[in-house]
Amino acid sequence: MHSFEQVRSHVSGRFRLRINDPYLISFDLPVSGGSRIQGIYLAELETDDNDKVLRISSPIAPLKETDAIRSLRFNWTQRSGFLAVGELDGTDYLHLCENRPYELLDHDGLQALIDALGPLADQLGRIITQSDDDLT
Repeated sequence: MHSFEQVRSHVSGRFRLRINDPYLISFDLPVSGGSRIQGIYLAELETDDNDKVLRISSPIAPLKETDAIRSLRFNWTQRSGFLAVGELDGTDYLHLCENRPYELLDHDGLQALIDALGPLADQLGRIITQSDDDLT
């Protein structure tokens, strides 16, 4: 994949887009055997070197319901992906994110990222909003 338009074509062929802006798309990913849905956001970002990368993100929980130290401890254990804060409908949300250069993406790789990120974000969201002891 070499452009956001190729990403959009891939994703829109598999999911109904909720947001379809020039450099941002969003859709709902079925998780937990289809009993739940997880929002997935894809956006094009530009690096300091003027390279373009694809950010794949999924909201986990409102930031006010999370403990920053627990979140950063989880972040340390990740081999790929990271936690970040982003606004969603006027509320700060903890997001699970992954940035990938377009030249490292193909259709199968993009789908694998979506299929891994969505369920993990759903699982983390349930853990964070359930109990203060589950991530320590």
